[in-house]
Amino acid sequence: MHQPKKTYTLEEAKRKIERYCVYQERCHYDVEKKLKEMRMIPQAIDEILGHLIQHNFLNETRFAQAFARGKFRIKKWGKSRIKRELKLRKISEYNIKLALKEIDSKDYYTTFDALAEKRLHQVANETSVSKKRKKVADYLLYRGWESAMIYEFINEKLKY
Repeated sequence: MHQPKKTYTLEEAKRKIERYCVYQERCHYDVEKKLKEMRMIPQAIDEILGHLIQHNFLNETRFAQAFARGKFRIKKWGKSRIKRELKLRKISEYNIKLALKEIDSKDYYTTFDALAEKRLHQVANETSVSKKRKKVADYLLYRGWESAMIYEFINEKLKY
């Protein structure tokens, strides 16, 4: 049988969303989406968002910084991918810049080299140099690494 969706009072929704925000950093966009799924009316959404910001459950800068650090460290994403993902979440340009500063440039290049070398090793049995170059480039571009870095690496490692 189809169960009707639960409805929430303003206080119930506030408590539920507070727990949602405490569990991990969230952005306004994610919280708003969650509140809409909970079938809250726009006035309630505005009130709850205000409450979350006022009580520091919701902070775009903190979210963007944690997001950038996490995606770089755990998923090995480059700055382009992180920036694109933050834009999808409607994070301001200012907060995106602050978030990208969280990534240490020495770590950034070290991680890029390790990832590129690993991918190069994975495609080692590919006979065609151009296919090798394409596979390495596609892999790194998908992960959001800058094309200048990628092509510099490829030109250095894979000569025609």
